Amino acid sequence: MNVPVMASNRAIVAGQATQDSDIGMGNKAISITYPTDARDRPLAAIRVHRAAGDPCRGWLTADGWTVPVALGRGGILANKREGDGGTPRGTYHPLQLWWRADRHPRPRTYLPARPIRPEDAWCEDPRDRRYNQPIRLIQDQSGDRLTREDHLYDFIVEIDHNAGPRIAGRGSAVFLHLARPNFSPTAGCVSMTKSAMLRLLRRMSSQTKIMIG
Repeated sequence: MNVPVMASNRAIVAGQATQDSDIGMGNKAISITYPTDARDRPLAAIRVHRAAGDPCRGWLTADGWTVPVALGRGGILANKREGDGGTPRGTYHPLQLWWRADRHPRPRTYLPARPIRPEDAWCEDPRDRRYNQPIRLIQDQSGDRLTREDHLYDFIVEIDHNAGPRIAGRGSAVFLHLARPNFSPTAGCVSMTKSAMLRLLRRMSSQTKIMIG
């Protein structure tokens, strides 16, 4: 697998405007960001809760701003199981960003960022030792391919749901990703508009808490 783009190293320079600098080194890149005020610093927490009257719709709130999101077809569930369509209740952390580099430039974020390749997929088979982990597929192999014809997976935030330890059958491939135009339910992920995703990514780091429920 390619080496992920490294997370941002942050430094505060008095009186200096915010600037980014990307240093390319083959497949590696280092992004350095110099925040100048609180609005540019990583978020401490993101909260997701269901909307009144519709268990498959919700609201995401972060630092005083709120955006609509689509939730799993099973609503928010405390006891998530593979295939139930539920969005898992709990507190999680983002691990890395996956994005379609063939469609979009690398977005600004404090997260490690990794371009999606045609062979990238996610293992959703509880019987497989690679369950709930990224895998590489060839042609007719089964799995949740990250390269899609639509735009749902143009930006994917991988979170640490069922990650430490991984338990067979307790759910896989739960991401933050882009929503369908009509905000129809997901298979368990939290989805949002592209503009909301990019705004969120600008201030998301591996220490940001994602609180669902």
